[in-house]
Amino acid sequence: MTTSRSKENGSSHMRPGCLIISVLAGIFISLAAHAQTVNADPDNVPTVHALALYGTPALPKDFAHFPHVNPQAPKGGSMVRSAPGGSFDSTNPFIVRGTPANSINQIYDTLMASNPNEPFSLYGLLAKGVRLDPEREWIEFDLHPDAVFQDGEPVTAEDVVFSLDILREEGNPFYRNYYIGVEKAVALDTHRVRFEFNTTDSRELPLIVAQMPILPRHYWEARDFTAPTLAAHPGSGPYQIDEVDPGRRIVYARDEDYWGKDLAVNVGRYNIDRLIIDYYRDRDIAWEAFKAGLIDYRIDARAATWAIGYDFPAYQQGLVERITVPDVNPSSMQAFVFNLRTDKFEDPRVREALSLTFDFPWLNTNIFYDAYSRTQSFFQNSDMQATGLPNQEELALLTPFKDELLASHQSDQLFTEPLPIDHPQTLRERLRLALGLLREAGYEVQEGQLVNAEDGEPLALEVLLYDSGLERVVQPMLRNMARLGVDTSIRIVDINQYLNRLRSFDFDMVISQFPQSNNPGNEQRDYWTSASAEQPQSRNLMGLAHPAVDSLVDQLIGADSREELNTIAHALDRVLRWGFYVIPHYHSGETRIAVWDKFEYPEPFPRYAMDLDAWWVDTQREAELQRRRSGR
Repeated sequence: MTTSRSKENGSSHMRPGCLIISVLAGIFISLAAHAQTVNADPDNVPTVHALALYGTPALPKDFAHFPHVNPQAPKGGSMVRSAPGGSFDSTNPFIVRGTPANSINQIYDTLMASNPNEPFSLYGLLAKGVRLDPEREWIEFDLHPDAVFQDGEPVTAEDVVFSLDILREEGNPFYRNYYIGVEKAVALDTHRVRFEFNTTDSRELPLIVAQMPILPRHYWEARDFTAPTLAAHPGSGPYQIDEVDPGRRIVYARDEDYWGKDLAVNVGRYNIDRLIIDYYRDRDIAWEAFKAGLIDYRIDARAATWAIGYDFPAYQQGLVERITVPDVNPSSMQAFVFNLRTDKFEDPRVREALSLTFDFPWLNTNIFYDAYSRTQSFFQNSDMQATGLPNQEELALLTPFKDELLASHQSDQLFTEPLPIDHPQTLRERLRLALGLLREAGYEVQEGQLVNAEDGEPLALEVLLYDSGLERVVQPMLRNMARLGVDTSIRIVDINQYLNRLRSFDFDMVISQFPQSNNPGNEQRDYWTSASAEQPQSRNLMGLAHPAVDSLVDQLIGADSREELNTIAHALDRVLRWGFYVIPHYHSGETRIAVWDKFEYPEPFPRYAMDLDAWWVDTQREAELQRRRSGR
């Protein structure tokens, strides 16, 4: 599994084991024991401690802790981080309304937790045992009888059933799509719950429900779940909400009475007493706060800062450490996203022409200190990335939709031309090609302005942002568009207005990301399909609705082998890339981290996630830093 990491667009840590949109995907699911039975009777299905995508989980039933952690890590100290976006107004992250507080998933437990050293294996958390039907028609979980919420109420099977129902019925529409393969959840008794599936095509589905956050029924059933709230509501996780300063700060305190602190999946983790999230409306101010010691930990998303910004006294004195963590998952597609719901972006030639105005070589040399490579694929740096001409297997997937693809793409390049797309490298040639495409699409230049030849309507677009720091990436592209006669502008709004405009699809172009794991699955429905195109808060911001894409996504989710999954991903990649639905940005292949020198962490980092939850604070060094800052 993977977490979303942005580059120049900021980043945030998410707790492994919590439900993350870009995290869950898969192909094969196997039991942690070699069951020889084919009888679907639960009494004949073995109870196991873990589930895995491939083969069997790496860790035995009696493992003491994850191999990468320090089981003797001391508790104590604090970590202060800054949050992107500048504000929040809700502690409920599961609904459409409001802007949720950063890292709120720290308060929730899930049925099972992931091992950051395996691509996708889950081990018992709230569930002490699991039974998976060999035909994948159902899965059962046995809950820990001593599991409790932070208000002391027990976690029961009814809470699990309630969580599924309320997320699908009253939560963000994403959850209806994400759990679409679940027919129902049934409480078999106080500590046994069964999920029954209406499909066996999605082989990852049992693992998806195993990572569902479990909410307290006794708290939420008497409240309006759809309304934003700033209440410190209870979860069952290792941290609880300790302080809420609306829009400015939220503090999570380690729960010393956490019911699961001695579980193998938790030993050596959740060591820091206080997690403090401070909000800054401007990334430059947040950078100054870090240099002053007001922030302890930051992911440095700005290449220029990383290259030349660490010349302040604290770094020179060795009080600040820089860490680079290689990415092992496919590089996230960060991009300018066209809103296909607007008529002006309906023609793919217009989209291709506008994409040619993004001058990555200039940006990389003059702004990014040659820190990045251009992103081309939606599955960049993986075996799922399409290259060259489509092979026979890919053509077999694409040909049934050839008429629709020729109509939507207005070209047969998808079938006849190799990837990567062969565009000119020099800006002059790119703009010349762009102008030719715009003329083919029915535009002409009149008095220096690009207008539709039929109705005289100017081609105009606005880029919507909430972070002024991204202007330096946007402005050079808009200047190049202006050279073609396009009327361009930037609109910077606060985070709440930004989210509201996204929910109502009130934008021309925004910057977004489409993170991928090594095993893409159900989340692809939220990215690309017709069902999500008009759903508020879906990640299909472009509004893509295409029968070929819908079919390929369904086939991807139901792939029976790694080879088949790669082939389907290649076909999907080709449709998306030749559709010019986005203007791809860039990637670095690593995450850049800067911290004040009070933290310890296990090395080497686990293979598939950094696992910030395994870090701890050296309280003596923390106290020394505090003395230095106060001048004593």
